[in-house]
Amino acid sequence: MARATGEPGKVHAVTVDPKPAQMSNSNEFAVQTLTTWLLNEERKGTIDNELVVVFSSIATACKQIASLVNRAGISNLTGLAGETNVQGEDQKKLDVVSNDVFCNCLRASGRTGIIASEEEDTPVAVEDTYSGNYIVVFDPLDGSSNIDAGISTGSIWGIYEPTAECRMDVNDADELVQNCIVNVCQPGSGLLGAGYCMYSSSTVLVLSIGAGVFGFTLDPQIGEFVLTHDNVKIPEEGKIYSFNEGNYASWDKGLQDYMAELKAPADGSKPYSARYIGSLVGDFHRTLLYGGIYGYPGDKKNLNGKLRLLYECAPMSFIAEQAGGKGSTGKGPVLNVCPEEVHQRVPLFVGSKKEVEKLESFL
Repeated sequence: MARATGEPGKVHAVTVDPKPAQMSNSNEFAVQTLTTWLLNEERKGTIDNELVVVFSSIATACKQIASLVNRAGISNLTGLAGETNVQGEDQKKLDVVSNDVFCNCLRASGRTGIIASEEEDTPVAVEDTYSGNYIVVFDPLDGSSNIDAGISTGSIWGIYEPTAECRMDVNDADELVQNCIVNVCQPGSGLLGAGYCMYSSSTVLVLSIGAGVFGFTLDPQIGEFVLTHDNVKIPEEGKIYSFNEGNYASWDKGLQDYMAELKAPADGSKPYSARYIGSLVGDFHRTLLYGGIYGYPGDKKNLNGKLRLLYECAPMSFIAEQAGGKGSTGKGPVLNVCPEEVHQRVPLFVGSKKEVEKLESFL
């Protein structure tokens, strides 16, 4: 800022302040929505416009599902739908509806070529009219067994590019299905982005596009996801473990020894606290913010556990590693596992880096 100096009636010298006052562009009402955040990332070159549209369509699906979950008890959407999915699990009414919502939003975006759902037998090629390039894999409603009790649930998704050697411009139906499967069966290290949305006391959408982890909370007054968790970093250590200990007797001895160490540490330190919701999204979200470890191991009945590599384990491990944590099968990184089938299951141990490494030392 310039100002005059000297006595009245004489020539005045003009000096310039080396650091002029800056105008603030923010105020107490300023918010950053998911839409503006995505556009900023596009401007920086982190993602392209096509991927912005994909994430925006997923956010729309999550808003719709959040509304359905909140009204499930008064809209006759609780209970079973009378069907089973490809894994032989009973489908809840909201499983079916949420799957339709996700598929419709992704198709309508015009940016997806293949969509693969935990609730569908095989991946589906999007009709030529709406077809784009990206592959989206998703679990439309994780933890749906909690719906009738009003406990937190969530949606999980991952986004891939199609593999170069696979062609979708074929007329044979069987060949088309096979090409869809080959396109979808990629390791988590190839993810372009991943995220989840938790439907609980608030609706929180957490995502990563390969440059950190960011969380957005749905503001019902404006109908937008607003940035509330900027560049989330998971603590390196945490004293909370989240396992279904009802399966303890069926676990390997190494895992049983690990659990005994958490409850009665050999060095005499304070034991860990147990927290288990039974919803991957809810348990993972707490672990992301507070630190610790979440685990769904294999056992004598389910050698590879019950979580799906494509729809749950890979996206969550991607987010954990982007936040400074780690995702492991107990024998190596989840992101290095290349699926051999679309509904393949793997054990999952995810959370604070040091806690996952501690577990691996027992296995």
